[in-house]
Parts: sequence; structure tokens; C-alpha cells
Amino acid sequence: MKKLIPILIVVILAGGYAGYTFAMPHKKPPVPKVNGTIYIMPKQFTLNMAGGQYATVTVALLLAPTQSVGSTDPNNPPPTGFGSLPEEAVVRAIITNAITDQPTAALLSATGRAKLESNILHTIKTQTDDVITKIYLTDIAVQ
Repeated sequence: MKKLIPILIVVILAGGYAGYTFAMPHKKPPVPKVNGTIYIMPKQFTLNMAGGQYATVTVALLLAPTQSVGSTDPNNPPPTGFGSLPEEAVVRAIITNAITDQPTAALLSATGRAKLESNILHTIKTQTDDVITKIYLTDIAVQ
């Protein structure tokens, strides 16, 4: 009987630990708030706005996790003002065309920026093979 008591204690403790670990909810890994790579276009945009004003805008792109930022070969760098995104010239043209001649309110209001970002994203998705999931108009100056 005395030999059974330590064995029973070990069995009870092991069973309690096993029950505790299975009964407690396991923490799920957190879902990333930004899923992909943020690519900041290396050169700002200086654009003519409606009414003779102009704007300087910095643009960041949220690239899908599957999207490559391209080659960063030091022996073959991209042209000045361009980064390594495969179709960056096309993306820059789309952004320029979308913002040029817009009223300044389109850049200064949150709803105007959201509409521009949505239009730019839609055009990029239809005219390029780059997999971009969101557009951010970050630094904006209007004169």
C-alpha cells in the first residue's frame, strides 16, 4: 500500500496537468495587421493640380506577400528616381495620370484621398502584373 501512494500521486498530478493543458484555450498566432511588404516609391511625385496649383506626394505600395520587389543588382541599378519594382514606370504613370488636374480637395480630404487610392489601385490591377493590395498617399504638400 505504501508503494502505491507515490505512484497514485504521480498519476493524479500527471492527469491534472494533462487535463489543464488540453482544457485551456490555446492562443492563436496574431494575424498581421500589414500582410505583405511596404514599398515606398523612391522618388516623390510633383504634379499639376486644377486651378494652377501643384502638389508633391510620396506614395507607398503594399505588395502582396507573393510580389517580388525585383532585382537590386548593384551592377545594374534602375534609372535615377526609380526603384526595383518590376513595372514601376507603369505604376508611376498611372499615379501621375490619376492625380494630375484633380482639385486640391481630392488630396486634402480623407475621402478624396481614399477615392484616389481606390482608383489608382484598380488601374494598377488592370494594367500591370504587379500584385499590389493597397496604395498609400503618405506625404502630401499642396501649393
